[in-house]
Amino acid sequence: MLATAEGVLVCVSLDVAPHNLESMLEALALVNFPINPQIYHDAAIVYRFPDGREESEALTLIEFPAYEAHIAEVCRAVEAYGFESTCLHVRSMLEDIQTAEQFEAAPAGAPYTSRRRLKRRP
Repeated sequence: MLATAEGVLVCVSLDVAPHNLESMLEALALVNFPINPQIYHDAAIVYRFPDGREESEALTLIEFPAYEAHIAEVCRAVEAYGFESTCLHVRSMLEDIQTAEQFEAAPAGAPYTSRRRLKRRP
């Protein structure tokens, strides 16, 4: 594991509408640790529904490494700029390195069963 006293090293992924990218970067400037984000302008989230169909949504992804201890700070900064905390996805850095697709379970009450983040739209 990649860990220190600040916790496990994770990959933070934020999805944002392209026209809100600058505002999201301003929100991230509020955190008290250095962020060197990787920005994917041609990204998408693909939603899978119970009937097997999939729908995609074009967006921009911002990704950067952080330690677990900083996740709450990132969440507060994002929410301070009016973004929903649901735009934030965190997974271990090892999982991110080893797994190409990022599947997420749907939250309770969502019409879809899962979603995955694509750094590049097909």
